[in-house]
Amino acid sequence: MEIRKYKSSDIVEFTELMTDLGYPSSLDEMKLRMERIELNPNYFTFVATINKTVVGMIGVTFHNTYTNNSVKTQITSLVTKKEFRGQGIAKKLVRYVEEWAISEVGSDFVYLLSGISEQRITAHELYKYLGYKITGYRFVKHL
Repeated sequence: MEIRKYKSSDIVEFTELMTDLGYPSSLDEMKLRMERIELNPNYFTFVATINKTVVGMIGVTFHNTYTNNSVKTQITSLVTKKEFRGQGIAKKLVRYVEEWAISEVGSDFVYLLSGISEQRITAHELYKYLGYKITGYRFVKHL
């Protein structure tokens, strides 16, 4: 397995991954999203490949906060293609980003947000296994 930066030629397989994550998207919708994301210098997208086939992805952002001077790294998306789950791909993607965040900007604080649905239970177990702690709530308001 190889982990590398996302390339625009990955878009078809990348779009399929969003369905596996639970967010079905058309190719045009995904192209627009990725164009916007690629224009933002604080967003980074990596893919896991096996035999040049995209089998997983992780998206991250770097940001600063008002509460301290540390750069924070947020994992914004993480998914493994359904038929490749259970092979340690997500774990390797997270570890890759953790090491990359330290070497890229010295960020030693990584966090993620995850829904509380039944579909996320396995993901939550992975996060706990990788040393992530539950530290709060997420409040959302659609306007």
